This record gives sequence, C-alpha cells and structure tokens, in this order.
Amino acid sequence: MSKAIKIYDTTLRDGTQGEGISFSVTDKLRIADRLDAFGVDYIEGGFPGSNPRDITFFQEAQKLRLKHARLAAFGSTRRAGVKASEDSQLKTLLDSGMPVMTIVGKTWLLHVTEILRTTPEENLAMIEDSMRYLVAQGREVIYDAEHFFDGYKSDKDYALRTLAAALRGGASNLTLCDTNGGTMVNDFEAIVRTVVGEFGGDRVGVHCHNDAGLGAALSLAGVTAGAGLVQGTVNGYGERTGNANLITVMPSLFLKMGVTAHCSPNMGQLRELSLFFDELANLRPDSKAPYVGASAFAHKGGLHANAAQKVKSSYEHVDPSSVGNRTRVLVSDMAGRSSIALKARELGFELDEKSPAIKSLIDELKELEFRGYEFEAADASLQLLIARALGRRSQFFTVDGYRVIIERHGTELWAEATVKIKVGDQSYHTVAESTGPISALDQALRLALQKDFPELREMELRDYKVRILESNQGANSRTRVLIESGDQHGVWGTVGVSENIVDASWEALRAAVDFKLAKTR
Repeated sequence: MSKAIKIYDTTLRDGTQGEGISFSVTDKLRIADRLDAFGVDYIEGGFPGSNPRDITFFQEAQKLRLKHARLAAFGSTRRAGVKASEDSQLKTLLDSGMPVMTIVGKTWLLHVTEILRTTPEENLAMIEDSMRYLVAQGREVIYDAEHFFDGYKSDKDYALRTLAAALRGGASNLTLCDTNGGTMVNDFEAIVRTVVGEFGGDRVGVHCHNDAGLGAALSLAGVTAGAGLVQGTVNGYGERTGNANLITVMPSLFLKMGVTAHCSPNMGQLRELSLFFDELANLRPDSKAPYVGASAFAHKGGLHANAAQKVKSSYEHVDPSSVGNRTRVLVSDMAGRSSIALKARELGFELDEKSPAIKSLIDELKELEFRGYEFEAADASLQLLIARALGRRSQFFTVDGYRVIIERHGTELWAEATVKIKVGDQSYHTVAESTGPISALDQALRLALQKDFPELREMELRDYKVRILESNQGANSRTRVLIESGDQHGVWGTVGVSENIVDASWEALRAAVDFKLAKTR
C-alpha cells in the first residue's frame, strides 16, 4: 500500500472528555502549536460556546500563526424545524473564526427517532442544510457520521443516504464514527470498503474508540479499506476507555504500511510528543505504551539481550530511534554475561564479557535479587553497584549513624531525623523535622552534606514506592523501597531492602545522593 492520508487530532475535544483529563487555555494553545510543529493536518479545538475555557481558547487561537495545521471547531447539525441561517449553534461556530467546521450528525435511525425525536427526512435535511450554510460562509466542513457502523448494520440504505446528504451540502470529508467502539475489525473494514466504493477514499475518514481494545486496529483497517483521513487522540485520551491512539496508529501506518502524511517524516519526535501531552495532563507515562513506552524496547532475558546486541531486528520490530525511543537492557536474576555487559555499556562502563568482574557481579546481583532487590526501576543503584565492582566507586562521605523519632500530640504528627556523617576529616551532626520520617531523613542527610556538596540543593525526591516482599511474615516482612529522585538534568531510581521500612528507605536515599554526587563530581 502506498498512499497519502491526513491526520486529524481531536485531543483538545474528544480527548478532554476522558476521565481525569483537563487542559487550561494556555495548555490548549501550547498543544495546538506543538501539533502544528509535528505536522498534523487538522486540530479540533472543542465546542465554541460550551464553556468559558473553550470560548477563551477560540478567541486566543485566532492569534496563532500555524504553519500547516488547520484548526477546527466542533458542533452539531441545525436543530429540527429551524433554518440553518437562524440556528444559534451554527452561528456560534462561525463566530469562533475557525477555518474548519466539524459537524456531527445522526446516521442511526434509532437516534433520529428516539433521541432527536424527528423524522428520517428532516434529519437528512438538517445534515444537508448545515453543510451548505457553513460552506457558503467560506468554511471547510467535515461531516462526522455519529454511530455510523451501528446505523449501517441497522439500516444500510439510510446510513448511506445521510452521507450523500452531507456530500450534497458540500462536506469535504465524510468521517465514519464507531462511536460506541464495539465494531469488530472484519466488519469495520468491509463497511468502510463499501463506503469508499460509493463515495471515493479521498472523501472518507474514520474515527474509532477503544472500548473493545481495537481503536488502533480499526483505524489501520479503515486505511487498508481506502479511507484517506484518520481521527484520533494523542496517547489515546478520551471518554470511557479512550479514542484510537494516534501515537500507536501513526508509526504503524508510516513505518509498516507504506502510508504517508505530512507528519510522517517527524516520527523521530513521537516519544517526545507523547511525553509532552502526559506532562501537561499531569499523567505518569505508560511504560508499556507501544513504540514510545520506556519498556517498548526493553530486554530482560539474557538470550534476548544477546540477540538484540548482535542483530537489533531479531527482537525489535522497528528501530527504536525511528520513533524517538531507545533500547534498554533490564538486569535481573535472569541476566547472563551479555546482559550485564550490555547494561554496563548503556550506563557508561566498558566491561568485557569474559572479565572476572562479570562473574562476581552476576553472582552478587542474583544474591541481591534473591533477597528482594529489584533493579529494573533502579538504574542508579545498579550503576553504583557496577562502579564498585570495577573499583571505580568514589566514597564521598561515611555514615556514623542515624535516628528517627515519630511523635503524635493530639491531631499533630511530626518526625525528627538525626544524621551523623563524616566528609573527609570533618564530622557533621544534623537534625531535621517534617511530617514524615522519610522526608525528615532526606532533609537531614542533605543538610549535613550541602556545605561540601552544594549541588545537592538542586536535587529533589520525586516519587516513593513501598513493596512488602513476604506478607506471610506480618509486621516483620522484608520491605523494598524504590525512590525516584531528580534534578533539572534528569531523574534516577534507587532501591533499598530491609526488614525495617525506615532502613530500606535510608538505603535508597543514600544511594540517590551518592549517584547525584558521582554524576556531578
């Protein structure tokens, strides 16, 4: 297959209907700029007039200087029994100043008679009149055929008549919406192929949801059947289980199916685009997301890591760099010499697979994992371990001891941490208070070190996770603590394990500080 299609992003409208997804006006303007720079063809901004945020967005969006993308305002056909020129919603759409109007209409007779409570003929007139009126005002109009696949299965002839009405009115594209997200791939492709045969692929688009886990697959099937436009959202944001994920759909189309689009040369920016949206949405990126997830090209088994080192395509379906990602080697008790050597190289160490240090390092790793350590999310702890095995780990300070006291007085709870350390010949004894013991320890440790190592002021604790490893041991169970720390240059993970949760946390905190100092010193 070799054809050019158009990409239509509806993250700012359909995506924001997803649970927990909300963007400020400033966010939406930044998103529009970013999507334009990436090269998408259409950016749907929302419902003009539906809420103050969208009203303000469309006012500010008129000032944007987009290089390629066209901004679309979303609305529905005129009301039953009202002239298009007198319909208040269509007027609001025009007042938005957007060059593209995306109009949703009913194609399923169930919705025509039971939801709109009008006649089939009046619904066809509503579609055609709305298209014609907006086109006459100089706008490009895209018709979103709502519940098209359900409507087609219920009454094929009527569903096709709604598309014909939109086309008579001047619609540039007929987008077939699987609104309930329940259509199966074979049915979807067959129906789209019929519509393409009737109206031409350049006039047909697809809009899919992920209710059956098939949003991306359906979108690809639509293009296979001849559709020339694909709607979706970045990272699959959307109501219920989400919309078709453009971050999955686009590389599958461009890297595997021979399809092109204006944005297809920019796939190397795909992971960065995905992370940008998650950051604005205040969501933790999905590590297992296809193509762009941190685990998408991660190899844990020694056999896999060894094969990927020799021939990357042996265990990687695309070059990770083609989507802005990278190969990662995960070290665990499954690791062999190849995995350790690869991981060491990834972390900046040149380590010969035949080196005696490899054997002792593997033995130590397996013993540590047996005791409950886990290094997949703790690269910094692993890097410190490898450095020590190679005799390259610097000792910036020594710990004489620490103590944590927790007190409650009525409703007030506080913790006090005392740390005794030595930097060279200089001893420090510091105390810090906070609401929690780990925060108090973190502050006391850095307070003791900041005179000699001022760069620690840049560092902060970003995330803290606790895992009980032997629940059958009750309160005496061994605990694993994973800590994510960061500064303006990046983030790193460290791990600690102990029968005492505070001691496990102290180990991970100390390793985080060691890593920061090793990185800067």
